Amino acid sequence: MHILLTRPLEDCKDLIIKFKSLGHKVSHLPVIKIQKIDYEEPNFNDFKGIIFTSANSVKNLNISNVDKQIDCYCVGSATENIAKKNGFQNIFCAEGNVNNLKEIILQNFDQKKGRLLYASGEMISSSLDRDLISEGYSVKRIINYTVLSVEKISDEFIKDLKSSIPDMVFIYSENSARKYLNLMKKYDLLDFWMNTNLMCIGEKASSILNEIKWKKIFLFNSGEEEFLLYKI
Repeated sequence: MHILLTRPLEDCKDLIIKFKSLGHKVSHLPVIKIQKIDYEEPNFNDFKGIIFTSANSVKNLNISNVDKQIDCYCVGSATENIAKKNGFQNIFCAEGNVNNLKEIILQNFDQKKGRLLYASGEMISSSLDRDLISEGYSVKRIINYTVLSVEKISDEFIKDLKSSIPDMVFIYSENSARKYLNLMKKYDLLDFWMNTNLMCIGEKASSILNEIKWKKIFLFNSGEEEFLLYKI
């Protein structure tokens, strides 16, 4: 099977190794790149819980002064794994979507306990902080990275793509979906995907790519990638 991954390399290198070990061909076309943003560092002692809605929000936070015993809420398994690698011990993990994460916070974090710190990218597709505030929580959001577009596809990659169309394409966010669509339009590649399955996190992201005709569209949560191999 031929699989196309579209995340930055640092976010999918383990998955590339895994898929290749299972005997699959893996192509890599990052449609976004991550750039750290300087932010005013808060006093971490002022917070009793911390929220991460992406692995990059963990990677780009200066955690040297953070108590690793703090309640840590992660949107999915990929974010949870990075949090564990950075020493966080009291982790609550959602199933890969923000709505589920919100419910986990409501169920497990007593708002009387104190404030929540929410680390995220500049562009987010949810209103998690506002939703929690409306529930009576005290939440401070800090923005510690932004997402930039990848503007070019190499001639060599396009040649390889046309000679071996992927069986599966993985898209992980609404932003990535838009960037992918823009690249396909720019390089006149919209009509190459009729025999390709789109694997997408979230209905909103998949709807952005409805302009492309796919064989089938599957929705998934982060961490379920290997399982999807057996669905097609």
